[in-house]
Amino acid sequence: MDESVADGFANLAIELHGQRTLSRTVEQIVRYAVTAVGCDFANVIFFDQSRQVREVASTHPVAARIAQIMAEYGEGPALALSDEPGSHLIVHDTASETRWPRWRRELLTLGVHSVLCTRLATRISVIGALALYSKEPLGFDNDDIAVAHILARHASVALAAARQQHAIAQRIDARKQIGQAQGMLMERFRLDADGAFELLRRYSQQHDLKLNEVARRLVLTREMPREDNQTGADHSQSYGSRTGT
Repeated sequence: MDESVADGFANLAIELHGQRTLSRTVEQIVRYAVTAVGCDFANVIFFDQSRQVREVASTHPVAARIAQIMAEYGEGPALALSDEPGSHLIVHDTASETRWPRWRRELLTLGVHSVLCTRLATRISVIGALALYSKEPLGFDNDDIAVAHILARHASVALAAARQQHAIAQRIDARKQIGQAQGMLMERFRLDADGAFELLRRYSQQHDLKLNEVARRLVLTREMPREDNQTGADHSQSYGSRTGT
């Protein structure tokens, strides 16, 4: 690894730390990956707890389509990675690949011949995978693998921090919406704060919705979900219609 690449990683670490949102962090990672490794396409793939594809950020529609193929067929190197930070799998030529036949066939159709996937993970959580694609056979060598590993380490730390900040922001927003919904119910039905919260909680259970989703719908539509029993019939009516708005 030459000095310019090392300097690039140093600058990337600073830039990733300065990103304010998860989406911008991911965009920065995939853009830098293409430049640092010298490949044609890249994407970051997020998995849920059952190893299903949850979200993908790609530099090109071809990379996005590859992630879609992987999700449809349930096969491909990104899904076969071990959970250990720094693990990787490489496909030197999809024309001779035998491990994932349906995935391989689709990639050949797209003109992609080399793939390098690296695990994105910290010591406490698995985040997903960084996938790099080349149109040429033997598109990745040992230097590229080394660069991908370093990039994956930087990306894993940055993504873990960005996801934590995103989750905190979502929780704050949910609390604000619940507070707004409580205020609306308190005003309309002359309830105290505990009574309004209990009403939201009951709707949440009856309609199998998260509490913050019930609050969001109330704030957005000014309508309460329909009650299934006679006892709550009065509260089931439109908030707007009961206030004359």
